[in-house]
Amino acid sequence: MVAPAKKRQAILGLARRAEELNFAGIACPSLGATIGLCVSLAHSTSTIKFWTSIQPIYYSHAIEMANTAAHIHEISNGRFGLGLGVSHGPVINRLGATTATPLADIKNYLETMKAQERFSGELPPIYLAALRNKMLQLASEISSGAIWANASRKNITTQLALLPNSRSSEFFLANMIPTVISDDIEAARAIHRKTLIGYVTLPNYRNYWRACGYDEQINAFEKILTESTKENRNVEIISAMDNEWLDDCTLSGDADTVREGLYGWSQLGILPIAVMSSTSGGQTQAIGQLFDAFS
Repeated sequence: MVAPAKKRQAILGLARRAEELNFAGIACPSLGATIGLCVSLAHSTSTIKFWTSIQPIYYSHAIEMANTAAHIHEISNGRFGLGLGVSHGPVINRLGATTATPLADIKNYLETMKAQERFSGELPPIYLAALRNKMLQLASEISSGAIWANASRKNITTQLALLPNSRSSEFFLANMIPTVISDDIEAARAIHRKTLIGYVTLPNYRNYWRACGYDEQINAFEKILTESTKENRNVEIISAMDNEWLDDCTLSGDADTVREGLYGWSQLGILPIAVMSSTSGGQTQAIGQLFDAFS
């Protein structure tokens, strides 16, 4: 859930409804002051788990993050999880930060947080954004879980096989899946195509999808990014998006189809995070459709 300005009370109401419906948890993306939302969730709900997915490490110093995370962990009675990541190039550039060593950066960040624990109090479970194999391996070594976004379902078992057997059963694993519930599958796919434009422009995502076997699709994207004008780029990217690739990392269809898709991810050992959009409204409408599907 995202809590944008002037809609925060409404989002807390949706969170309480999710708790009533016994949803497994609430994921809070970095949009819309996710840490503030998590503080409110600690007070506004009583049983449902919630976590950031994903909070960029460059938004807050590790000591302040430790203090805040420990506070939410205590106030929520252990229901909070802290998902952290290095984010993407455009976000880092916008913050004026630079990084050529994401693995070392996040390792040092967690070390600083854990050193602060003697002052902050007990930290919550920490999960890492782990799109690629090296970060997944690091997550298995220094954290309590890993969270993907827009992961390839056909490739996820290959990555899971890389996890040490001693950690795989206790390790928190989740994937943020763009999801649209609609009888008009082409309209749903159109929403996903717009959602994924920004990710297609990111080299780390293109490298990930290429490693998943989508060479031809990524070649098409990179040709557009290299040769197209800025004015035409997004239209051309959308036109180049293949349904096989799109359906592999999103969910589209009626309520039955979406329920089956989410269940399929859970059977792989991955908690599916339905990142809801709608063909007929905004976030509230989309989340309402998800609630209806599971009511």
